[in-house]
Amino acid sequence: MIADEAGLRRAVIETARAMGASGLSPVCSGNVSARFDDGMLITPSGMAYEDLGPEDVVRIGLDGAVAGPGQRAPSSEWPMHAALYAARPDAGAVVHAHSPNATALACLRRPIPAFHYMVAVAGGRVIACADYATFGSRELARNALAALGNRRACLLANHGQLAFGADLAKAFDLAREVEALATQYCAALRLGAPVLLDDAEMDRVLKKFETYGTQPDLD
Repeated sequence: MIADEAGLRRAVIETARAMGASGLSPVCSGNVSARFDDGMLITPSGMAYEDLGPEDVVRIGLDGAVAGPGQRAPSSEWPMHAALYAARPDAGAVVHAHSPNATALACLRRPIPAFHYMVAVAGGRVIACADYATFGSRELARNALAALGNRRACLLANHGQLAFGADLAKAFDLAREVEALATQYCAALRLGAPVLLDDAEMDRVLKKFETYGTQPDLD
């Protein structure tokens, strides 16, 4: 966990650049934030990730108040990030991406169902698609929270995807997982109707995911 503001600003930029390099969000689409004190640090509006310096990352409260003069304008999606931090104490960082296949499904307003057990990586039996609302609006923030439920990722109708985690690395990794699943689901749909896992199986998978990746302490 990065505690100092300077380090967290650098990490936000590194994550935003990784989104571009990985194909999750082309040019300057999407946005990244990390919880800090009683607010957040978030990427600025409309700036290419490669051009960002630590001073360009915007510090704002969850009410949208910019902390101090001389800062950039925050991402237009700050209300969605703020709503998520307010509602989910387990959220330490948020990644919003316009990744190609997740966005394609979102434009069809299709969720990602249990076609593969890894759908459980987002914390539920399905990765839901939020109802459409104008970007940057509080309505979109409300719709995203409703689609998330108790999960950690969702699609946003005619828009993209949203993922969060305990820190920037976990949020970014989950966004990559969502895009990978969306890619696989789109490929499966081209071949026919995927066979879906039933609720009982997904519940077993979710139970196994509670300890998935946990390694014993060898000290």
